[in-house]
Amino acid sequence: MVDQITCPRCSQLTNSKDRNCENCGVDLVQAAILAEKTITYTSDIPIDVPIVPEILVPRLGNYLIEKGVLQDDELQKALNYQRQRSDLGRACLIGQALIELDLIDRRTLDEAVTEQILELQSALREANDQLEQRVQKRTEELQFALKKLTDLSQLKSNFVSNVSHELRTPLTHIKGYLDMLSEGSLGPLTSNQSDALKVMQRSEARLEKLIEDLIQFSLASRGDLSILTKPFSLNELLEISITQIKNSAKVHHVKIIYSVNEQLPKVNADEEKIGWVLMQLMDNAIKFTPESGQINITAVVNNDAVIISVADTGIGIPKDRISEVLEPFHQLDGSITRKYPGTGLGLTMAYRILDAHGSSLEIESTVGKGSRFSFSLPIADAKYDR
Repeated sequence: MVDQITCPRCSQLTNSKDRNCENCGVDLVQAAILAEKTITYTSDIPIDVPIVPEILVPRLGNYLIEKGVLQDDELQKALNYQRQRSDLGRACLIGQALIELDLIDRRTLDEAVTEQILELQSALREANDQLEQRVQKRTEELQFALKKLTDLSQLKSNFVSNVSHELRTPLTHIKGYLDMLSEGSLGPLTSNQSDALKVMQRSEARLEKLIEDLIQFSLASRGDLSILTKPFSLNELLEISITQIKNSAKVHHVKIIYSVNEQLPKVNADEEKIGWVLMQLMDNAIKFTPESGQINITAVVNNDAVIISVADTGIGIPKDRISEVLEPFHQLDGSITRKYPGTGLGLTMAYRILDAHGSSLEIESTVGKGSRFSFSLPIADAKYDR
């Protein structure tokens, strides 16, 4: 037996499996939509009111007047009747009131309700289309803005790269002549000249480091950061790095404590790049540690990796700003008169180098107590005896 339903428009029985009523052609899918949506509309409707399609139609009385099937006084009569029913605890919808007062018949009411629902559906579909168009337009605008941002970023990287390389050549000449002056190749110097020369050499070394940071950053930004991994002795690299940084620590009156197992296993990484990371972390620790502070350098085996840490007793970083120290060209103190110099690229590059190794730079910090920067490297020899 074929299931049948009553069409909300013509009130005739029709096959429930058909999309449209076989008598008047109305879209029967609306019946299912009404059944689903009706549930969400019942919270503001008196409990005595029957759940019918009319509850989804706003201002039904005005619509019937506009169609010419109802007069203003008839609508007012129905509204008064509706209020009387409500006062007696027998609430009803305006359509039911019109039918009970014999002002319209059921067929006319169902047709009006169905027509309004179809109009609402059409308006909703049009609104959705307009929304999709706005979303599409906004997406295109965002994509264009992203492309411009990418182009600007690439332009900045190219500019930094070109300027850095142009600065490197004259700086090499300056360094060469400073070394010749220091060695006495160009004649003897007075004590005042020697002191001035030492100041120039320190400034040259600092400038050289800044330029090298810019070059490394530009390479990484263009995707030219190549990583050549091979087994190497971490003990030797740590000793070399600490030897190179000791003079800076001495100048800043900062103590370096080296706590590393003398028989660390070899690790598999790019030795040059990891050496650069170590120097950056140690230099950064010295820079932000006040006099009489200390830097603790440790390396411990953990499963199949070695964890290297550089901890200081410096100024620390607010927890809500830790992520900022990894942003390029960014320093927490961005003022012109900031106390701590630098490009703001050291930690950014260290993070990118470690990321290229499949590692990460972990940061722990407490304001006023210091910071700890840690990363891990894989052990090259899986047979290492722990």
